[in-house]
Amino acid sequence: MQLLNRQAGRQTARNAAASKRAARAPARASRSAAVHVRAVAAPVAPTTTTTGDDMPYRMSDVVMWSESKRIQTQVLPVAEDTITIRSLDWDRDRFDIEFGLENGTTYNAYLIYGADKTALVDASHEKFHNLFLEALQKELQAAGRSLDYVFVSHTEPDHSGLIPAVLDLYPEATVCGSKVCISFLQNLTHRPFKSQAVKGGDKVDLGGGHVVEFVMAPNLHWPDTMFSFDHATGVMFTCDAFGMHYCSEQPFDADVKVLMPHYRFYYDCLMKPNAKSVTTALRKVKDLPYTMIANGHGPILRYNVSELVGDYGRWSAALTKGATSVAVLYASDYGFSDRLSQTLAKGITKAGVATEMLDLLSADPQEIVAAVGRSSGIVLMSPPRDNADARTSLAAVSSAIKAKTKVVIAESYGGRDEPVDVLAAQLQDVGAELLAPPLRLKDLPAQATYQLFEEEGTDLAQALTAKESIARKKAAMSGEVAKALARLSSGLYVVTAQHNNARSAMIASWVSQASFEPLGLTIAVAKDRAIESLMQVGDSFVLNCLGEDNYAPVMKHFLQRFAPGADRFEGVDWSPAPTTNCPVLSDAIAYMECRVASRLETPDHWVTYCEVINGSVTNTGARTAVHRRKVANYY
Repeated sequence: MQLLNRQAGRQTARNAAASKRAARAPARASRSAAVHVRAVAAPVAPTTTTTGDDMPYRMSDVVMWSESKRIQTQVLPVAEDTITIRSLDWDRDRFDIEFGLENGTTYNAYLIYGADKTALVDASHEKFHNLFLEALQKELQAAGRSLDYVFVSHTEPDHSGLIPAVLDLYPEATVCGSKVCISFLQNLTHRPFKSQAVKGGDKVDLGGGHVVEFVMAPNLHWPDTMFSFDHATGVMFTCDAFGMHYCSEQPFDADVKVLMPHYRFYYDCLMKPNAKSVTTALRKVKDLPYTMIANGHGPILRYNVSELVGDYGRWSAALTKGATSVAVLYASDYGFSDRLSQTLAKGITKAGVATEMLDLLSADPQEIVAAVGRSSGIVLMSPPRDNADARTSLAAVSSAIKAKTKVVIAESYGGRDEPVDVLAAQLQDVGAELLAPPLRLKDLPAQATYQLFEEEGTDLAQALTAKESIARKKAAMSGEVAKALARLSSGLYVVTAQHNNARSAMIASWVSQASFEPLGLTIAVAKDRAIESLMQVGDSFVLNCLGEDNYAPVMKHFLQRFAPGADRFEGVDWSPAPTTNCPVLSDAIAYMECRVASRLETPDHWVTYCEVINGSVTNTGARTAVHRRKVANYY
């Protein structure tokens, strides 16, 4: 990482200052939390105050969106001639249904004032229509400027949804984006606008040294993603990359310890399925002297740039070095293809298999041929049947796929899907093996749909790595060590979780009390478990204790292999827990309702620390069943 070494000297002074700021961070966090709470009772008036860095910022009124959700804008300078307009979505608790949020999120846009021209980098979510446009107009009027350029990092709606409204106000502005981006925007705006399709290495001179260079970074995590680097300030605008879902008045990454779990969770959900693309993007920017990451979500990276960018490199390299990979082929900007393909990819990467995301509507056919040829498995989302580019891409897939390649085929719910049965027949004709019948969608995707798709992805990964996984576990320790470690006995439990219309369960034995105040326990959950997605920080679940006299039927039921999306509670007697509504098994001798407080990562498990919030003994005379193993290197 030559760039990181070059940055180390520049970063030393900033890190020292950041340490002092981090020491003051709890006080700042308390003040921020106080404002957050006061806003519930009565919206606060627009204010001008400062961050812990004595950097002035302005807060708009708090506006209630959808009756119960607070939204607000924050405006402040981040570098010379550069300001950010941060849209604070305080109470958003889900992102794309399957992505649970603990601390809301932000949508960050930026204004660059060159000596001659002014550029807006990205916009905001449609829900911020009035707040964002008001802030944008106020800033431009105060500076005596109009808008000359709009740099669109990618066309995901939470960043581009207000681009048409911005162009209504500033119709002379030129939109700069990748070729695919401009095409998407034309479909979004349904009217002509000035545009400039840019390629990697292209530059726009705003004057006064503000020369903005573009770097193409597709699939982070959108097919048309690009970075923009301002040579005058060292600020690199990366939109979704290097972000996190974390809403706070503190605009920068001063308290990295607090932010790190959110940064990692965001990477795992959005970037890990695109680890190969992450590695490629890092290679493209390694010679750019960036000193700040102006991302699209959460705190801007100012104090810990080397560390946090380096984390992306390490996490991605660890995944992409494996020999097993899956090509995930989807149709961008069509139905739910992008979201559902990301969910399938997330399920695949949970089991330690790399993925390569490719857009059937824009990828070069030779790129598709190469990716399919080096992949052990294929995920194919149905493209629109009336699209010529999709037909060309499907022909490339059929020509490149190897015999006995395992394939998952799924509908995209776009209204004009290529029939999945036709796609299945075409791939079987060239020797591919369907892992399961194609995934069909009869209704708009709900959380249970995303759970189904994630589990299907995990099943595909496990099918590809089953033999090597067992061999690796057996080789991890000597036989005698494995037998000795197996002498650790444990209880037998069933963990049950529910969120909206998604439910799951698993047999657990690696359970232990971990604290008195508050009452807390830990549970080790394998990374590829289906229930893992329902046990994120803030989620609730029930720990059911199995009795030593009657555990066998329940354990046998939950140890069976369930098909993706199958109801794990079919034929099981249960009732909802009084506090969390998660299933309490009638055969349990006791239960505890728990809420996840934190998670510690190990190589193949998450050690989940939970606070017990309720519980009861349902059979006072029974004792918990004890689990003993012969060897410790697999279950």
